[in-house]
Amino acid sequence: MLDMTQGNPSKLILRFAFPMILGNIFQQVYNLVDTIVVGKFIGADALAAVGSSFSIIVFITSIIIGLAMGAGIIFAQFYGAKEFDKFKESAITSIIFIGVVTIILMFISIIGIDLILKLFKMPQELLLYCKNYLIIILYGLVFTFIYNIATALLRAVGDSKRPLYFLLIASIINVVLDLLFVIKFGLGVKGVALATIIAQGVSAILAMIYVYNKLSFLRFNIKDIKIKKENFKLVAKYSILTSLQQSIMNFGILIVQGLVNTFGATVMAAFAAGAKIDSFAYMPVQDFGNAFSTYVAQNKGAEKDERILEGIKSAIKTIIIFCIIVSSLILLFSENIMLLFINKNNTEVISLGVEYISIVAIFYVLIGFLFMFYGLYRGIGNLNMSIILTIVSLGTRVILAFLLSSTVLGPRGIWFSIPIGWALADILGFYGYKKLNRNKK
Repeated sequence: MLDMTQGNPSKLILRFAFPMILGNIFQQVYNLVDTIVVGKFIGADALAAVGSSFSIIVFITSIIIGLAMGAGIIFAQFYGAKEFDKFKESAITSIIFIGVVTIILMFISIIGIDLILKLFKMPQELLLYCKNYLIIILYGLVFTFIYNIATALLRAVGDSKRPLYFLLIASIINVVLDLLFVIKFGLGVKGVALATIIAQGVSAILAMIYVYNKLSFLRFNIKDIKIKKENFKLVAKYSILTSLQQSIMNFGILIVQGLVNTFGATVMAAFAAGAKIDSFAYMPVQDFGNAFSTYVAQNKGAEKDERILEGIKSAIKTIIIFCIIVSSLILLFSENIMLLFINKNNTEVISLGVEYISIVAIFYVLIGFLFMFYGLYRGIGNLNMSIILTIVSLGTRVILAFLLSSTVLGPRGIWFSIPIGWALADILGFYGYKKLNRNKK
């Protein structure tokens, strides 16, 4: 457990963020393995289908992840204030509420899979691949819920190491099963999906067992299972608004993916590979933003506002340094990285993918700041601002993607829309920070 209400902010945030970054690296590794195995051993059409399906899955799971993230802010605030009874009450309420939402979401998604694919404008030749992959993944949503609620509880008390261990185990299982199911047994995209949900299931169960054994103050019996109106309102507010933010963000990405699909399988494959590289490259600053959110929430609960402002300054410096290094590396080795996903004879896909990376990677620092602002406003409880930033970022991106791609730029217009959306949201985020800083002074 890590109390972030005292000590050096930079060291505390980095110490807390580092296991989260490593954990997501392992998670991204097994996502990358999925992509590489599909692209190399099944084919470009399968890669395009799985890449597009991944956007659908991210949107659906973002609802569950957002609910758990919102609850996690409440947990961290109660932990910072040392109000353990309220922590326990909010944990019980969150488990019941988010669990019910997950089950409903799972069944609606499975029953409506054909409609989802139709709305998503999935090309006819990719429909079977997509459906085979999505149906299996959707049955694993319950594991997404269990893992994320356990992780929210652990991170609220400053423990970011154990989720790392569980993700490491899941990554190894996923990689081994990917190779076994696809190469050995020839199960195609079904094998990739089965490997994913088995790995997720193992990490989810291990995480919940650890929470039960180690966080003794959260243990409850049947008589404790009751939902107080006041507590439910608090949990619902944070969870729903955070989930809304995550859903808006991923819905925007989903709309852009639908636009990409209209350009055919070649552009889809390039975008799928480029988006994977993006998510891997800026994932550390995303985790840093999530760690910063816990730091802010704990200090908000402890009523130490000056430490929040001090943390913002150190976060800005860290993000600038990291993003300069990562952007430089991605730009230098863009073609080599694309070859990890695509066979060298698919020259058009590689060329488009390199073009995408070259345009977007220059501006990674902008999304680094955006993740920091998400963490700040979630942590202090200003969830409306987080939603506004998301709407500005994704709204701009979607509108410009449609406008620019209809010109001579074609799909390149989609690439350019991404950093412009980040930039506009950052301007608004910095304005809010300056206002906050003036008020505290």
